[in-house]
Amino acid sequence: MAVGKVTFTKVEREKLAEVLCLLNWISVVTGTILFGLGLFLRVEIQKWQEVMSEQGILYVPHMLITTGLAACCINFFGGKICLDCADTNKFLRWKLVMMPYIICTFFFTSCILAGALMCYGIRSQMEESLFMGLRNAMRYYKDTDTPGRCNLKRTVDLLQIQFQCCGNTGYRDWFQIQWISSRYLDMSSSAVVDRMRSNVEGKYLMDGVPFSCCSTFSPWPCIQHHLSTSSTQDEQSRQLNLWRRGCRQALLDHYTGIMQSIGLTVLLIWLFELLVLTGVRYLQTAMENVLRLGDPESESDGWFLENSLAETARSNFNIIKNLGKCYQVDDDPNINVPTAAAEEELPSHFIPETRTKT
Repeated sequence: MAVGKVTFTKVEREKLAEVLCLLNWISVVTGTILFGLGLFLRVEIQKWQEVMSEQGILYVPHMLITTGLAACCINFFGGKICLDCADTNKFLRWKLVMMPYIICTFFFTSCILAGALMCYGIRSQMEESLFMGLRNAMRYYKDTDTPGRCNLKRTVDLLQIQFQCCGNTGYRDWFQIQWISSRYLDMSSSAVVDRMRSNVEGKYLMDGVPFSCCSTFSPWPCIQHHLSTSSTQDEQSRQLNLWRRGCRQALLDHYTGIMQSIGLTVLLIWLFELLVLTGVRYLQTAMENVLRLGDPESESDGWFLENSLAETARSNFNIIKNLGKCYQVDDDPNINVPTAAAEEELPSHFIPETRTKT
């Protein structure tokens, strides 16, 4: 029994073909939107790629860009097909193309859904990437003279100022690393030497933060040093002087908001493309049934699946199961039939005698 069986008249088939032609042209626009969203997401990620540990998260924008280009090409081609399918004679030219076209549409529609799900499922990977990347960026903050790291100080400062954040998880993260370059340290000072010797790794650690951690809303000059005091008044001062939020959480919230907006848009595009795919399937089956009937003016049935889901799955499973049987020699009906050359090689007493009736 067919799934989703619908009967179409000639006028309804023509209207369906015209509507699908229009929807395919709209799908070209939605494909362009997908491409633009992927490009925008890629640019946003590359803005702060220096504070990310890996570039594996770029597969999401790449997926959207590729799917958007595929949608533009397939739907541009599909608009012409659906317009010609309103005429039975023109449909004959596209009959063999319809099924590959539907398969390609189904494939890139599935990719659109996968892209939407990726936008919602990338948060944990993004959080880990930001945690590791920010930790390394803060560690190399002082290396302004090292090739490949000379721009990290500027990047981290811009990040903390723009997102109003400090450190990886908070301002105390700066206490655990040497963020002041050694060339700015007075090595003749006993206080500096004693501080470096007191650390196992020989680093100059201090209870201070870079200037970019200072809040622009502070009512008095920023206090950057000697922040480890436990005074209640000083603690209140730090809350007003320094950004309290860590940069990992700030960037994570920023990208999460972008991902959720893009994911919702992509999900809506997927629903639209699914509607187009369903309509094209109905048009294909309805026009093929018209050809079987041989009367272009008659009514014809269209469906989404010719058989039920269970029967379709069973038939496809049997097809896959029997694919390799054609290579098995045991199924040859002539496998045990001796050939003439084989009979000649047998001894004469093994060859059965034939008797003729007189």
